[in-house]
Amino acid sequence: MPTLDDILEEIGEFGRFQKQTFFVLCLLSAAFTPIYVGVVFFGFTPEHRCFSPGVAELSQRCGWSLEEQLNHTVPEWGGHGTAFGSRCRRYDVDWNATGLSCTDPLGSLAGNRSSVPLSPCRDGWLYDYPGTSLVTEFNLVCEDSWKLDLFQSCVNAGFFIGSMVIGYMADRFGRKLCLLITVLINSVSGLLVAFAPSYTWAVVFRLVQGLVSKGGWLTGYVLTAEFVGLSFRKTVGVIYQLAFTMGLLIFTAMAYVLQHWRWLQLAVTLPNFLFLLYYWCLSESPRWLITQKQNDKAMEVIKRIAKGNKKQLPLSFQYLKSEDDDGEKLKPSFLDLVRTPQIRKHTCILMYSWFMSSVLYQGLIMHMGIASGNIYLDFLYSALVEFPAAFILLLTVDRIGRRYPWAVANVLTGGACLVTALVPDTLYWLKMTAACLGRMGITMCYEMVCLVNPELYPTFLRNLGVLACSSMCDLGGIITPFIVYRFAELWHELPLVVFAVIAFIGGGLVLLLPETKGKTLPETLEDAENMQKRRKENTIYLQVLTSKATPK
Repeated sequence: MPTLDDILEEIGEFGRFQKQTFFVLCLLSAAFTPIYVGVVFFGFTPEHRCFSPGVAELSQRCGWSLEEQLNHTVPEWGGHGTAFGSRCRRYDVDWNATGLSCTDPLGSLAGNRSSVPLSPCRDGWLYDYPGTSLVTEFNLVCEDSWKLDLFQSCVNAGFFIGSMVIGYMADRFGRKLCLLITVLINSVSGLLVAFAPSYTWAVVFRLVQGLVSKGGWLTGYVLTAEFVGLSFRKTVGVIYQLAFTMGLLIFTAMAYVLQHWRWLQLAVTLPNFLFLLYYWCLSESPRWLITQKQNDKAMEVIKRIAKGNKKQLPLSFQYLKSEDDDGEKLKPSFLDLVRTPQIRKHTCILMYSWFMSSVLYQGLIMHMGIASGNIYLDFLYSALVEFPAAFILLLTVDRIGRRYPWAVANVLTGGACLVTALVPDTLYWLKMTAACLGRMGITMCYEMVCLVNPELYPTFLRNLGVLACSSMCDLGGIITPFIVYRFAELWHELPLVVFAVIAFIGGGLVLLLPETKGKTLPETLEDAENMQKRRKENTIYLQVLTSKATPK
């Protein structure tokens, strides 16, 4: 009895039809970038200082340069504007007072600069930035700096909640319907963010984006895996994530050109409305249709694939019937993720792997951002290093398998974090090389968990399994800022040591998973339970109906 993968071998595992479908879904992957890492530019915090009335007039009267003005009027400046006092406190003096000296204005008032009282920034801030961001528009600095953390945490909280809901919807009501709903809500809420009248409304609309955007991205990922044949599953998985990397490059260029956050938000949101054309461009997953006993619709999609690939569907494959056609439709349940021992083990390990990948992926970027530098170049470099990671995976996972490259990537990441933490700053070249290797290693881990996760769950549970496990990466995204910024106050390199421990544990756990290289996607709970025992599972059987054997 042939399987769906056997039919795809006849009509094309990755023909013209699948390539067109894959291309339009890759556009969705690239468009997810501004939501996942957009806070880097939307919430950019430039150098800033308190606005003090009268300082500009005094500076003009005395003929000060900007540096002289800052040295005379900003507390704790000393040529380094990152001190809390220089950003969040001002001298409590009247700069419009007469008799102020141009050489030492504070000395003419109090005799000693240290005795001049300080006060909060009651009249706002001045920002050394030609554009605008959430920070500059809503003054999310000093005592209100936590509000920027809340803005990003709400996105990750939305990811977490939405992963569960969208995953259930996609497995219960279909991949295509779920994708269209998420695209519509994401587009409208993104537009509302661009026109948000206040910080509170911006957070609310961003939360709504988080609720649907990641679920839509992962649903697209599952859809690509279910449309292609066995031999192309790995390739489309890696390239789908590579499209996200291309989105990083495009987003960086757009942020460089559009340095006003509302225009940037508008520019990255409007193209999302084009994804509503998926209603006409995409077909429902034939694997999902078969599990839902919608065999006629599944055959229509199969015929559409054959026609698009310019292949003739053999007469023996004109009708199909599931082995348990008379049985009840399989409905996904969260309990199915932990009901049986092997799937329970897979779920726990995959959840940890998602958590680890998120903490290290975002954490390494944040830790790099602690040091001052060019934000556009730093972001560009962090994106470019993902390309060799994808290339290495394409060369290894079909030759060696999934588990061992995955484990090596974890160990590489942990080792690179330790080297970066322990090497002195004088060996800058070694420190930077190790940091790049760590960034490449965690990118490989991220792409590997995306590849393996859908391969370990049966079709009726696949989307829910992927989204439930990946929800742990959202929890990681919520706590990562605290690991980076709070631990760095104790020791600048302490976050890297924590990252190394997390990565080494992950490297050991992934070796406990079954190898999925060369295996068809499991279709039932029994198939997923027996993945360790069999090399290849034939699960959904197609009853071949010829002219001599008609359906009853």
